[in-house]
Amino acid sequence: MAKRIIKLISAVGEKINNDPDVGDLLKLVFVPDYNVSLAEAIIPASELSQHISTAGTEASGTSNMKFVMNGGLIIGTLDGANIEIAEEAGRDNIFIFGHLEDEVPKLRKERPTFKPDPRFTEVLNMIKDGYFGWEDYLAPLVDSVTGEVGGDFYLLANDFPMYLEAQEKVICADALRTCMTNSQRKMAKWTRMSIMNTASTGKFSSDRTIREYAEEIWGLEPCPVPAP
Repeated sequence: MAKRIIKLISAVGEKINNDPDVGDLLKLVFVPDYNVSLAEAIIPASELSQHISTAGTEASGTSNMKFVMNGGLIIGTLDGANIEIAEEAGRDNIFIFGHLEDEVPKLRKERPTFKPDPRFTEVLNMIKDGYFGWEDYLAPLVDSVTGEVGGDFYLLANDFPMYLEAQEKVICADALRTCMTNSQRKMAKWTRMSIMNTASTGKFSSDRTIREYAEEIWGLEPCPVPAP
């Protein structure tokens, strides 16, 4: 399934990158063999990072911390470290969307009869009907997020409308509600959010993490360094 997801990314990228209307404005690129060296270049250059795992799966881990430390903003669900980032930076400085962890079991039971947002269905139909090519190869991917077939275990259909709303807030650079029209005010808002994110990352120090592990899990006590 992972290979099919990568293929879909590449197929959508081929369509976008060759579109004469947006081809010189927007690019979709899949970076193979992602590693620390690539991260050192990509993370500091990023303005927005998406961490959109289903709440409760604990799949939004440490990479979002790295983006925030480097001034990037997060669009994500209340899962994993996104929760702590929202607590430290403030909900006004992160683009949060999606259902909560305690809602997930009930939503999964109801998913076979859930009627998805028409925009979600439109996206699936574009893939299924071959708009991006490879419709036979991508068919199992579509089936996996269809309630009556694959069950949509990660509730993509349920979270999709809220994801689009969060993207609108990104476009407006305003997590509160209203769109700003003055470009300088937009930049000021984005810059403030970026600064607040970076300034709030002290909690994610490895020293604090190791100290908590030692106290709460390993039951270890500090060993003072002898005076010279």
